[in-house]
Amino acid sequence: MKVKVIPVLEDNYMYLIIEEHTREAVAVDVAVPKRLLEIAGREGVSLTTVLTTHHHWDHTRGNAELVHLQPGLAVMGADERICALTRRLAHGEELRFGAIHVRCLLTPGHTSGHMSYFLWEDECPDPPALFSGDALSVAGCGWHLEDTAQQMYQSLTKILGTLPPQTKVFCGHEHTLNNLEFAQKVEPCNDHVRAKLSWAQKRDDDDIPTVPSTLGEELLYNPFLRVTALLGPTPIGSWPAPQFPSILFPAERIQFVSSQARWHQPRSWRYSAGSEHASSLLWSHRSPRFGHSWPCSGGF
Repeated sequence: MKVKVIPVLEDNYMYLIIEEHTREAVAVDVAVPKRLLEIAGREGVSLTTVLTTHHHWDHTRGNAELVHLQPGLAVMGADERICALTRRLAHGEELRFGAIHVRCLLTPGHTSGHMSYFLWEDECPDPPALFSGDALSVAGCGWHLEDTAQQMYQSLTKILGTLPPQTKVFCGHEHTLNNLEFAQKVEPCNDHVRAKLSWAQKRDDDDIPTVPSTLGEELLYNPFLRVTALLGPTPIGSWPAPQFPSILFPAERIQFVSSQARWHQPRSWRYSAGSEHASSLLWSHRSPRFGHSWPCSGGF
């Protein structure tokens, strides 16, 4: 299994997953279809399926055009609002593409129909991969827009957080620097946050993607996966006591941290032009980072 990381729009990622024996390919979150087909052609693979994480414009805008350019393509996801959907998936459903297994994990919170995809190959020493869309990002997660805080907590900690720690996490956006700056406010004494932030700043300077991370790493610095660790009786980070109430339940802590993260977003956030949903947000200052790919072996 090889993963092509394809930066598109302002800060989105779409992915091309290649089964290296059959040369079959699966795409995740198609935003720029002609770019995807160009890369698939260069790789000499046959694109058969699109896996869509959720219905927002910046993750689905290319579906209809891609189906027109390549008739017979399967477009799969969990939400009937997904453009050009041909098959609706259920939580726990498993798919097979050659040697690649896909387990569909419903992860509501950002949207009610958000599906994450866990991929692995049998008898392969390489780590599995998670395509998490906006449910989980490097050091953060997507804004809580639909469903309850309890559902978001379940998605992050009970579904995604229990996957193998070596799992490579491929998320939907390049928000790593901002997420880590926020994580440092939450836990200013966390050495893992400090080290990851320094690393991410260097990647940003060199215009290199920060994906993938690993789930094990996320458990060390992602405040949304560390809500249990943050359940102490005293305020955390630099927030004064009145700003950080004594919340007993992890789900409520997720909701509070999420609200603080939203306040922390830079002024460069804007609503995406032509978006069908006001919640489809793009971050305006990053340049595209084209041409990066990672084989399963030796890290993605």
